[in-house]
Order: sequence, then C-alpha cells, then structure tokens
Amino acid sequence: MILSCNSCEKKFVVPDNAIGANGRLVQCSSCGNQWKQFPIKKEVELKEKPLQVKSTPKKTKRSTKTAKKKIRKKTGPDLYSPEYLAKKHGIKIDSKPPIKSKITKVTTKIGFGFYYSLIISIIIAIFLLRLLYFTQDIIVEKIPISEIYIDYLFESIINMKDIIQNFFSKY
Repeated sequence: MILSCNSCEKKFVVPDNAIGANGRLVQCSSCGNQWKQFPIKKEVELKEKPLQVKSTPKKTKRSTKTAKKKIRKKTGPDLYSPEYLAKKHGIKIDSKPPIKSKITKVTTKIGFGFYYSLIISIIIAIFLLRLLYFTQDIIVEKIPISEIYIDYLFESIINMKDIIQNFFSKY
C-alpha cells in the first residue's frame, strides 16, 4: 500500500497488513506530520455488459482500469514480522496466548523502602556520633588538633536539637 503525506506530499510504501481495520496512527518521516490512516479498500472491477440495441450500433463503454498490478519482490525483511521486531527492537510477539498453569509460584521481592533506609541511616549516624562522644578523649590525646573540630560538631548538634525542640514546643 502506498501512503501519501497530507502536508508535504511525500509517498511511503507500507505493507498491506500493517494497517488494521480500525486504522493506525502514522507519522511522516520527512516533515513529522501525524494522521490516522485507515486501510485503502481495493476497488472491485466490475465489467459492464454492453448494451445490445438493434436499431443503431453504439460504442460500448469499457472499464479503463484494466492495468494489472505488477508483483514486486521484497528486497529486505518484512518490517512487521515477529522475527524482525524481536531482532531489531527486542519486541516479542507471541501468536499463541500463554498457557496458564494451575500451580503458580508467588514470588515477592523484598527490598528496602525509602523510609526504612532513612531510619537505618539515622540509627547508624547516632551510633557513630555516640562512639565519637565516648572516644573523644582518646582521639584528642592522639591528635590534639581534632579537639576544635569535635567540639564544633557537638555544639552544632546541640544547636540543632534546641531548634527542633523550640519548633515543636511553640506549636
């Protein structure tokens, strides 16, 4: 079947089975115009019977559409065959419906949710901060300059705790 774009008049060759009875949305690869294409019905050639008139001979009209369609051989793969779609695009089309068995295994994948991972990370942070609090004397003995940073960290934590308490106590 040959389709023609409505806006740029470019013509495209499409297999007859590519467009179903309900039509299909197609797009011009040249200008990007989209339209719904319905299948083109083949015109049935009806041969008219010549009128037989005894008195005067007249010319009979014959159908001018006597040209036969030439059958073209396909030069490449069928673009809509299941094999081509599976190979090129990874689309699997099964002509047979899947067989449903009565015995089905229910497998549920258990994973960490956002809130669960947030709670775990808060617990780990609290654990590490408490460990740092209890070992700060040992760390300061080994690395004296770390005392300033550790004090600043714990002072910031106390300030954040006070801000949160004031927020909830006033409202």
